[in-house]
Amino acid sequence: MTTVDPRQPVLILGGFLITAEAYAPMAAWLKQLGVFDAHVVPVTRLEWLLTTWGFGWRRVLDRVDALVQQLQASSLTGRVTLIGHSSGGVMLRLYLSDEPVLGRGYHGATRCDRLITLGSPHKAVRATPLRMLVDRRFPGCYEPGVDYVAIAGELDLNGDNASSFSRRTASGSYKSIAGDAELSGDGLVPVESALLKGARHLVQPDTAHGGFFGKLWYGSLQRLESWWTFVTND
Repeated sequence: MTTVDPRQPVLILGGFLITAEAYAPMAAWLKQLGVFDAHVVPVTRLEWLLTTWGFGWRRVLDRVDALVQQLQASSLTGRVTLIGHSSGGVMLRLYLSDEPVLGRGYHGATRCDRLITLGSPHKAVRATPLRMLVDRRFPGCYEPGVDYVAIAGELDLNGDNASSFSRRTASGSYKSIAGDAELSGDGLVPVESALLKGARHLVQPDTAHGGFFGKLWYGSLQRLESWWTFVTND
């Protein structure tokens, strides 16, 4: 189940308030590596703000579904690999299910057989109602035919990689998400929150949540190669 077929296209859904352009190098690197095709779901900052409400989730997931079907039509394996960063990884867990939520069942697991999440807040003591809904309705690796891979970052807040912003705010973020300011994490999401129960796990050292939190994050080529190797070779 862990073998990645390069003939299978990849679809990337980014995180809250991060524009699609930030993920373009990831898509380009995957294609240079030999992956058949890689696309990023286009979501604007305004559209991310709208995901505070259910109709905003539906708007993004409808776009995901259209792109998945487009990629599946040209996939030589008949399947698509999903990559979700931050909140995008939580949203894609909902997409995989065939149970109707927000007025529609997407049946994503019939088209996608792998979900890779990067710094996604799967568990939170004070999650948004929609994220809590996902974890309640579709706990852990809910779809048995899907290979779930959860990547967490462990940022050294005293090191050169961490931004001044992450040094100021990380402990507050960890306490808000997991109830403990002393946890380790990627500057925003604690490790224990990002490691989805039952998934294949990788804790990546000195990796920031995004460019605002540190110079090297999940989408930086120096970190991307490491977690993609884990996904393909574990």
